[in-house]
Amino acid sequence: MIRTAVPDDVPVLLDLIAGLARYQGAAHEAKATPAQLREALFGPYPAAFAHVAVDEATGETVGMALWFLNYSSWDGVHGIYLEDLYVRPQARGGGHGRALLRTLAGLCVERGYTRLQWGVLDSNEPAIGFYRSLGAEPMDAWTVFRLSGDALAQLAD
Repeated sequence: MIRTAVPDDVPVLLDLIAGLARYQGAAHEAKATPAQLREALFGPYPAAFAHVAVDEATGETVGMALWFLNYSSWDGVHGIYLEDLYVRPQARGGGHGRALLRTLAGLCVERGYTRLQWGVLDSNEPAIGFYRSLGAEPMDAWTVFRLSGDALAQLAD
């Protein structure tokens, strides 16, 4: 079962985010606080959104999709950028990841958005295979750039 996250989901969402960070070998980089996540998802001006996958047999929240809107100046409409997709290891293969992505694809179609986009680590071959099986295509001609830390502060100065 997939449902829209509610404020009471903040602790489990943070736990899932930590699980994703551990999976990617970057546990020390997951620093979001409950207050930050609550504000981003449920504050007066939500900047992000989330859906959770709940195992119908146990009632346990086993996965999440955390996303935000992007915009295509070429298409003239929004799209969805999937920031995090994570399913707990014991629940993988149960269709939860596919169901989360299907939900986001449905939102795109329903709202007239032209794309659902995300990034994946080059080393995450199981995820790449899964995404390809859905018909997703890698954007090989594009390189993601990021400014953070000292470089971000230096440019802003």
